[in-house]
Amino acid sequence: METTRSLSLSELRDMQKDFSHRLGEHIVTWLLRCWDSGASSLELEGKEAKQLGSLSREEGTDKAIGKGEPALSLWRRLLSAMKERYPFKEDVVYRPGKWTTMEKGIQYLRELAVLEAIYGDLDDERSPKDPDEVGYTQPMWQKLVRSAPSSCANSLAILTWKDGEGPTADEAASQLREYEERISSSLVSAVEKLSREFQRFKEDRSYSLPVRTSVSAIRSQRSSAQERGYRGYTPRGTLWFYLRDHGEDMRKWDGKPTSTLEARRTLLLWGC
Repeated sequence: METTRSLSLSELRDMQKDFSHRLGEHIVTWLLRCWDSGASSLELEGKEAKQLGSLSREEGTDKAIGKGEPALSLWRRLLSAMKERYPFKEDVVYRPGKWTTMEKGIQYLRELAVLEAIYGDLDDERSPKDPDEVGYTQPMWQKLVRSAPSSCANSLAILTWKDGEGPTADEAASQLREYEERISSSLVSAVEKLSREFQRFKEDRSYSLPVRTSVSAIRSQRSSAQERGYRGYTPRGTLWFYLRDHGEDMRKWDGKPTSTLEARRTLLLWGC
């Protein structure tokens, strides 16, 4: 969208607030946030870009953002400034730790795509500037797999792409979401099955075992239950907070019976 008038100081202040690099934020994370906030739809002339002040918190990068008088999108200015400030991809040190949720994995995937957009041919109209349209390569996927939690790294490593061609970052993100849905669905089914079997097991025992009334038998039961950390009944709220605190996505357990939550907790205690 072309800008037909100069931006007001108020508009420039709002842009500075929305697109400024935050303290402690990695530069690639900042760039992706700028893209998601609409940096590609805001066109600025050089004098307007200079009035934004310090967006990146780096003098050299900020100076490069304001270069060139013709109107360019803020996103294009950011990409060009980053490439000028860091001529080689290796100059941008980016080694995040293990991601713990699929949402964070997809965030990392898209941040890798931002790097590819920076170091593509910015003067070639065919070279994607949209991170979600960047073609995902095997080296990029390997970085994603190495940063994945061990519980799903092996599964992600063997995912293949149609006709041997890499997908775009957006298509790769869709594959990760589909993978998460399959895993979540399988897990919920397994826990519900365990819950039903456990319930049948308790019912069978209640009919088949003789009543133990001796004091020693009661004490033995109590001691055994204490060793297992099980008291016969756990409030739903306790189970809910236990699962949440152990990294479970509680949206998929919403509405499930307490016995199902209890069965999932048992699996977690067993390390499953």
